[in-house]
Amino acid sequence: MIRGRDVLRAAIRDHRRTLLAASALLVAHQAGEALVPVVIGFVIDAAVTTGSPGALLGGLALLGVVFAGLSTSYRFGARRAWWADVNADRDLRLRLTRRVLDPRGGAEAGRPPGELVSVAVGDAKRVGVALFAIPDGVAAVAALVVVAVALLRISLPLGLLILLGSPPLLYLVHLLGRPLERRSGPEQERAARASGVAADVVGGIRVLKGLGAEDAAVARYTRTSQESLAATLRATGAHATYGGAILAANGLFLALVALVGGRLAADGAISVGELVAAVGLAQFLLGPLSVFGWVNGALAQARASADRVAAVLATAPAVEGGTCRPAEPVRGAVTLRGLTGDGLTGLELSIRPGELLGVVVPDPAAASALAHCLAREADPAAGAVELDGRDLRTLDPAAARAAVLVAAHEAHLFSGTVAENVTAVRPGTDADPALAAAHADQPGEAVVTARGRSLSGGQRQRVALARALAADAPVLVLHDPTTAVDTVTEAGIAERLREFRDGRTTVLLTTSPALLAVTDRVVLVDGGEAVVEGSHTDLVGGHEGYRAAVLAS
Repeated sequence: MIRGRDVLRAAIRDHRRTLLAASALLVAHQAGEALVPVVIGFVIDAAVTTGSPGALLGGLALLGVVFAGLSTSYRFGARRAWWADVNADRDLRLRLTRRVLDPRGGAEAGRPPGELVSVAVGDAKRVGVALFAIPDGVAAVAALVVVAVALLRISLPLGLLILLGSPPLLYLVHLLGRPLERRSGPEQERAARASGVAADVVGGIRVLKGLGAEDAAVARYTRTSQESLAATLRATGAHATYGGAILAANGLFLALVALVGGRLAADGAISVGELVAAVGLAQFLLGPLSVFGWVNGALAQARASADRVAAVLATAPAVEGGTCRPAEPVRGAVTLRGLTGDGLTGLELSIRPGELLGVVVPDPAAASALAHCLAREADPAAGAVELDGRDLRTLDPAAARAAVLVAAHEAHLFSGTVAENVTAVRPGTDADPALAAAHADQPGEAVVTARGRSLSGGQRQRVALARALAADAPVLVLHDPTTAVDTVTEAGIAERLREFRDGRTTVLLTTSPALLAVTDRVVLVDGGEAVVEGSHTDLVGGHEGYRAAVLAS
C-alpha cells in the first residue's frame, strides 16, 4: 500500500545527491550572510575606533571575499534545489501517467479526467516544491548555529538566549502549521473536483444544449465551485493566520535578543563593534526564522498533496494482468464460457475464426458489460473469455487488447488531422482504405479540433470506425458503430465493412438491421444468456423477441 509519506520519501531518496549538494551550497551562503555583521563589527573595532587604514582596507577586502563566496554559493545552490524540485515534479507526473495508462486500468475509477489532471499537475508540483524547501530549511538551521556560535563568542548570555530560545520557537512553528496541513487536503480535493466538473461540462456542451440542460449543468458547476471556494478561503485564512503568527513570534524573539544586547553594551560588557555585530546578527535572524515558517508551510502542503498522489498510485487494477502472449498467428476463435456479471448470467458463445458475427443485446448494460469483458477493461464475476483456447486473464492486457480490439460506442477523437486519428494505432499506414470502408467523407488532411468538435456526430463516428478498421486487429468488436449515420450511409458501411474484414473475426454488438443483414450469423442475448441464433433474415421472420429487439431500434 503506497502512502503519502512513501511518495515524499521516494522523491527525497531519488534526488538525495542533488539535495545534498544544494544543502551544502546554501549552508555556505547562509554562513556567509551570518558572517557579514561579524566582519563589520571587527572592522569597527579594529579600524574605525583605532584609525588604522591598513586594518580598514584588510577588513573591507575580507568583507568582499565573504560577499563573493556567499553570492556564488547561493547561485549554484538555488539552481541545484530548483533542479531537484522540477525533476521530482516531472518524475511524479510520469509515475501518475504510467499508472493512468497502465493496461490493467483502475486509476480512473471514480475520478473525472479533470481531477486526475489536477493531481498530476498541482499536487505533483507541491511535492516537488518540498524538495526546494528542504535545502532552504537545512541552510536556515546552519545559519542559526553560526549565529549562536558567533554570539557565544561575543557574549555568553546572548549565545545562550539563541540556543535555548530557538527550539521552543521552532516547535511553535510546527504547531502553527498543523491547521494549514489539515485544510490543504480538502482545498486541493475540492479544487480538483471543480476542475473535473468543468471538464465534463465543456466536453458535453453539445449534448447539454441539445437536451436543454444548460441551467442544470451551470447549477452543478456553481455548487461545486462554491464548495471549492469555501475550502480555499478556509485554507487561505489558515495560511494568513499562520504567517501572521510566525511573523509576530519572530519579531518578539528578535526584540528580546536586541534588548539583551543593548543592555550588555550599556554596561560595557561588550564593545561597540560587538554591539553592531550582535544587532546585525539579530536582524539577520529574521531571514532564517522566516524560512522556517515557509519551509514548514511548504512541507504541510506537500504532505497533503503526497496523500492525493499516493491515492492514485495505490488504486487497485481493474483487471489482473497475465504474462503470456497470444499464440502466433492469432486465428481469431473466441469462446465465452459461463460469462456472468452486470446483466450477464452464464453467457455461452463460440465465435469461429474469420466469422462476421452479429450479437444483439437489447439490454444496454449487458451489452456494455460484454464489451468490457472482451476488451479486458473488467473481469467477469464468473466464467471466462478465451482466445484460441487461452483464457484472456492469462494474457498480458496490452497484448490481449492488440489481438481483440474493442471499439467502444463513444467516438473519442484527438486534435490533429483525420489521417492522424485514423492511423493512431498503426502510424505510417495509409488511412484512405479505412476511410473509404467507413464511408467517411472527410479527406485525410482535414483538421480535427480537440475532442472532434469540428465534426458532426456522424462524422466523428465514421472517423472512429475507420480508426478501428485501420488497426487491422485479428479480432475486432464494434459496439453500435453507426447509430449517428443515416440509413443509406449505414447500408454502404455494412457492405464495405464485410469486404474490408473478409477472413478476420469481426463481432458487431448492435441492433442495426443494415449491419446484421451482412453477418454470417446472429446471436440474440436476452436475460443475460444466448437464447437463439441464425441468419438475420430467418430470425426476423421466425423469432418474435429478435424481431422486437431489432425492428424497434
